[in-house]
Amino acid sequence: MPKPNTLCIGLAGLGTVGGGLIRLLSANADIIERRTGRKITVKRVLVHNLAKKRDCPASLELTDDYTKLTDDPDIDALVEVIGGKDTAKKLIERGLDHGKHIVTANKALLAEEGLPLFQKAKEQDRILRYEASVAGAIPIVQALKESLAANHITSLVGILNGTSNYILSQMTANNLDFATALTDATKMGYAEADPSLDIDGFDCAHKLILLLRLSFGLHYDYQKLPIQGIRNIAALDIALANQLGYHIKLLGQARNTMEVDANGNPLVEAGVFPALVPHSFLLARVDGSFNAIHIKADAAGSLFFHGRGAGDLPTASAVLADLLAVARCEYPNNTGFAQDLPKASLVSADQWKARYYVRVMVADAPGVLRDIAGAMAEQGISMSQVVQHEAQKNGEVPLVLMTHATSQLAMDQAIATIKTSIHPSEIVHFKVLE
Repeated sequence: MPKPNTLCIGLAGLGTVGGGLIRLLSANADIIERRTGRKITVKRVLVHNLAKKRDCPASLELTDDYTKLTDDPDIDALVEVIGGKDTAKKLIERGLDHGKHIVTANKALLAEEGLPLFQKAKEQDRILRYEASVAGAIPIVQALKESLAANHITSLVGILNGTSNYILSQMTANNLDFATALTDATKMGYAEADPSLDIDGFDCAHKLILLLRLSFGLHYDYQKLPIQGIRNIAALDIALANQLGYHIKLLGQARNTMEVDANGNPLVEAGVFPALVPHSFLLARVDGSFNAIHIKADAAGSLFFHGRGAGDLPTASAVLADLLAVARCEYPNNTGFAQDLPKASLVSADQWKARYYVRVMVADAPGVLRDIAGAMAEQGISMSQVVQHEAQKNGEVPLVLMTHATSQLAMDQAIATIKTSIHPSEIVHFKVLE
C-alpha cells in the first residue's frame, strides 16, 4: 500500500519543546517533504489548561482530553512532550492500542516504566522512538541503535544534565559556592524552581538507564541504580581538584563486564556520581549547559558526542528527526535489539574499583595524618598522593589524599573508621575518572 502524502500527528504538550516543534515544522517544512516525500501536519494538541493564552497559530485545535488524540482514526502518530508519568503513560498505552506510532521525550517514564511500553509497541508492531529523551539534540539514541549496531559497546560515560554542568562550570570558572551558582542557574533559566531532579542526579540517572539498555541490550531496574548528586560539592573541592589537574563533573557511567552473577544475570557497573575528570580529557572541557557522551566500542573504538542537551529547538530537532523516521515508514527498531532485553545485575560495592579523591578537615596536630593513613591501610587502600594545605581561619587544615584503585566498600569502611577515631569536622570523597 502506498503511504499517504501527509503524516497526521497529535501533539501532547505545548510547552518549551511542543512550541519549538510547532515552529520547526513550519520553518523546515520544505526539507521535511524533500527528505520523506510527505508533509507532517498537527491535527490536535493536548494541553492542561484550555484557558491559558498561548503564542501559537490560531488554527491549532486544542483539547484537554487525551482520548481525542489516541482515538482519532485520522491521527497516524502521537508526540508526547508533556512530561510526568501518569497521563503520559495512559496516552502512550492507549495510543498503541489504537495503532498509533509514538514519539516521546519522556526519559523518566521510559527509564522507570518503559519495559512494558516497549513490549506493547512490539506486540502492536508500532514505532516507539525517543531520541529527545537523552541529551537533547545529540543523536545518541540513533547512533547506538543503528550506526553502532554491529559493535559490542564496552563502556559509556557522559555529562547528561545541563543544569548540573552549568552550576559546576560556574563554580569552576568564577570561584563560586554551590548556592550562588544555583541561584545564577535559576536566573538564567537553566534550573527549575525545584531543581532536585537535576542537582540530585535523578535526571542523569533516567538517561543513563536508557543508554544502558541501548548500549548493552540489558534492562536494569532504575530503583536500584546508585545515585549521588552535587549539592554537597564545596568551592574548596573545586579549587583543590583544579590544582591537582582535574575538573569535577556529574557523570553517568556504565561498563559491561561481560560476566554473569550467581543467577546467570549479566553484570554491569553503573551509577551516577560527581567525579574528578583529568583536564586532558574532552569531558573536562564540556562547560555550561552542554552535554557529552564518550562511548567505547570493540570495532568502532572511542567515540565522543557533544552538543546541546536541552532547549526548545535543540530538543524539537530530535523529536522531529523521530517523526521523519515515522513518515518514512521505517521498520520498528525501538530498543535496538530483536529479542526481549534480559535483566542485569549491578556489580557490588566490593567489586567496583576506582581511584578516589578524599578531603579531610582536621586539626593541625601531630599523628593525624598517620591515623588517617592507618585507617586506609587497614582496608588495603594505598595512596598515590597526599597534600596538606594551609590552615583555614578556624585552625583546621584540609588534608587531600589521592588513592590508588580500591573498592567503594573499602573506601566506605575506611571513612567510617576515620569519622569515629579522628572526628574530622568534614570528610568528602569522589571517584576519579580514568
